[in-house]
Order: sequence, then C-alpha cells, then structure tokens
Amino acid sequence: MQEKIINVVGTMFFKDGKLLIDKPRKRPTFQMIGGSVEKGETTLQAAIRECHEELGENAIFDENNFEFVMDFQEIATSDQTTKIHFYVFKYNGELKGEITTSDEIEKFMWFGIEDDMNLLSNTLKNEVVPYCIKEGLICNLDINCKKKIK
Repeated sequence: MQEKIINVVGTMFFKDGKLLIDKPRKRPTFQMIGGSVEKGETTLQAAIRECHEELGENAIFDENNFEFVMDFQEIATSDQTTKIHFYVFKYNGELKGEITTSDEIEKFMWFGIEDDMNLLSNTLKNEVVPYCIKEGLICNLDINCKKKIK
C-alpha cells in the first residue's frame, strides 16, 4: 500500500528583510501563510485561496504577483508522522491593507534573521528560512541583504 502524501502550499511575503508568518491557535509553532491543496485546485489557486483566508479580508495583494520558487517533501509539524509535499510561492510586491487574526489564526509575526528558529514549524526551520537567508530575502538590511526588498 502506497503511503499518502498531502500536498500543501505556502506563500512568502517580505518586508524590511523579514518574512511574514502566522501562528494557528491549535499549534505551538509559527507556520507559513498557507495550507492544504483542495481537490480540483492547482497549487497556485490553493496558495491564493489560503492567503485570502489567513490574512483576512482587509489584506490587499495582487493575485498575479505569485511566483513558484521551490518544492520539497517534509514531515508535518502537526503530528510528526504525516508526509507532505510542500509547494512554496513568493509574493513579488508589497502586502497592503491590514492583516487580521481569525478563529484559525492567533497572531502574525515578521520573522527576521535574529529571531528564534525554535518558534518555527519544520517546513520553515528546515527548508524555507535557510533558503530565504541564502537568497538574501531574510536579512539585516544594513549588513547582509543580497537583493533589494520591495
């Protein structure tokens, strides 16, 4: 019997060398803005839907500014056994409006290079944050940014 792998998406929003992450009320760690791909959805459609759901109705972003940057397999932080295939998108632009918490999301954080990695889910800690640091997307603006942050 083949093991089930769940397809999951996450979107990276950046501001001032920091990555926007959220903390679900039911989980101990912060995660990417994102979630599971629903039946009949493409990964891009799922990423856009999850951004609308998790950021709230007052967050403003252009659905044409999502860029697929990488994918990988990981074990879900939620139960440490479920295998996931994670698709990561980068938002090329500035998130505008206001992000709001919800029944699902307890709080948001702009994660920077000096913040505690122990706050993060497996996907952030093992794959996404190291990628962002290497690419100069998470950085100290005065010292080590490789690329201009929009």
